[in-house]
Amino acid sequence: MSTEGQVITCKAAVAWEPNKPLVIEDVQVAPPQAGEVRIKILFTALCHTDAYTWSGKDPEGLFPCILGHEAAGIVESVGEGVTEVQPGDHVIPCYQAECRECKFCKSGKTNLCGKVRGATGAGVMMNDRKSRFSINGKPIYHFMGTSTFSQYTVVHDVSVAKIDPQAPLDKVCLLGCGVPTGLGAVWNTAKVEPGSIVAVFGLGTVGLAVAEGAKAAGASRVIGIDIDPKKFDRVLNALAMSL
Repeated sequence: MSTEGQVITCKAAVAWEPNKPLVIEDVQVAPPQAGEVRIKILFTALCHTDAYTWSGKDPEGLFPCILGHEAAGIVESVGEGVTEVQPGDHVIPCYQAECRECKFCKSGKTNLCGKVRGATGAGVMMNDRKSRFSINGKPIYHFMGTSTFSQYTVVHDVSVAKIDPQAPLDKVCLLGCGVPTGLGAVWNTAKVEPGSIVAVFGLGTVGLAVAEGAKAAGASRVIGIDIDPKKFDRVLNALAMSL
């Protein structure tokens, strides 16, 4: 049965207050408006940024909210004017938008698109400055324009990337944050050159991506540093898989 144009009630992990346990709630997710996409989230990862905002230390943190920003899913429906994705497409929600029109996107110097930043930073959607999430009529804020700790979410169309339907969603969800963060640190910030020796402090998702990015950039040696010795095998496996 089609849910297009209808409010969907689904499960979501709601952060009602900072530093308090998330609560699984029945959440109402409104249909997408113009320029918006509603996504069925199938896999979502946990990033330190989620924990940071949940802790109450994030100056932009708003409560109650639905956290999560590193995910993959399938488009359920689209709003008016959306042309780049359609229902059934496999996608990754992107907390960093790309409108290709603003001065930042056109600069070639940064990916910090400004088109919807004023809305995502305020936990709402651009069209009407309101949330698409609610519980019994009470609005629940969006988080980073993604809110992937929900079975369904609504994002701006400039904040979604269509991917190959054959790509394993349980793995490519990491392309929503950790992997490009690590690769970008190597290729764009450090600009690692062939023959470099690279030290990686912390061997989580970002650190593993740094290690693989350094190898791809031609580093002669990659040194992994972490207080958890069990992570060292992960680095070796990651580097072996990238051969």
